Amino acid sequence: MSRIGKLPVQIPNGVEVKLDGSTLQVKGPKGSLSRELHKDMKIIIEDSAIVVERPSGSMYKALHGLTRSLIANMVDGVVNGYEKKLELEGVGYKAAKQGNKLVLTVGYSHPVEFEPPKGIEFEVPAPNKISVKGVDKELVGQVAANIRKVREPEPYKGKGIRYEKEYVRRKVGKTGAK
Repeated sequence: MSRIGKLPVQIPNGVEVKLDGSTLQVKGPKGSLSRELHKDMKIIIEDSAIVVERPSGSMYKALHGLTRSLIANMVDGVVNGYEKKLELEGVGYKAAKQGNKLVLTVGYSHPVEFEPPKGIEFEVPAPNKISVKGVDKELVGQVAANIRKVREPEPYKGKGIRYEKEYVRRKVGKTGAK
């Protein structure tokens, strides 16, 4: 049996969970999420916990833990929310917020604009820092990865957009020929 899958997911106060067939809906103080889960997984909503059970068979072992983790992330997201922080490194690299859009100036001939998807919010506490917030862990991570992809950190000077506390391995540049 999956060690993660057999752990129950606790439902905190103020969180409402509904199961409609294989669609799980979670509502909380920060928002609501809905997700279609695998039809073979048996999801049981007890007093203040959600338990995931699987049919016998080795192909369901990994799916058991995955389903439980997805449910736990949904519950945690509507209660606390998720946040990814990015840093801009480089001369003249900066971020700004125009309305709800994020505008990046990262060495191209034009500024790069990002329109946030539904449920995502951008914050720019400093010109070289970006914060991506939302209730859906998967969406927050994907949006942060898309922003980072605009100008990934390069190994020679270290310029680019990186996650907070991300280590960029530096390479030695060319030396003059003798």
